[in-house]
Amino acid sequence: MMEWISQVSDWLQTWMSPSAGLWGLFFSAFLSATVLPGSSEVVMTALVTAYPELAWTALLVATCGNLCGAVLTFGMGLAGRQGYERFQRVRVDEDKPLIQKLRRLGPPALVLSILPLVGDALVLAAGWFRMPFWQCLFWIAVGKGGRYLLLVLSLKGLLSFGA
Repeated sequence: MMEWISQVSDWLQTWMSPSAGLWGLFFSAFLSATVLPGSSEVVMTALVTAYPELAWTALLVATCGNLCGAVLTFGMGLAGRQGYERFQRVRVDEDKPLIQKLRRLGPPALVLSILPLVGDALVLAAGWFRMPFWQCLFWIAVGKGGRYLLLVLSLKGLLSFGA
């Protein structure tokens, strides 16, 4: 297994410079945080495997890219609601049980924004329901930064799950 990882690392270093890898990671993380499909974890794994000295920089770059994508998604939710209310000339009914549960949980629920499919919908809903932006951003950063931290720790061998 280690020989295979070494071969992949050597192959990646032949065509990917560190700066190109970091830019690729940023854009992959950005797209992964929007409603578009993406897999920034794969890009981060490849980058850290090829350039282990960039692990902590990659953590920051991926978190920043993911947060920028989340801000876009939040803004899409906010703009979507404003457009809906303006053009439909109706107010959104917020008396539904699911909506009330999300409001009760508030911005801390956005730690779950790391979940596939559901996470993007939570961020979009937070914008739609006009939750406090800075609180939302904080909780999104905790979730997404924590996910990337676990990935970096496991890649560096500081975290292991089992044997």
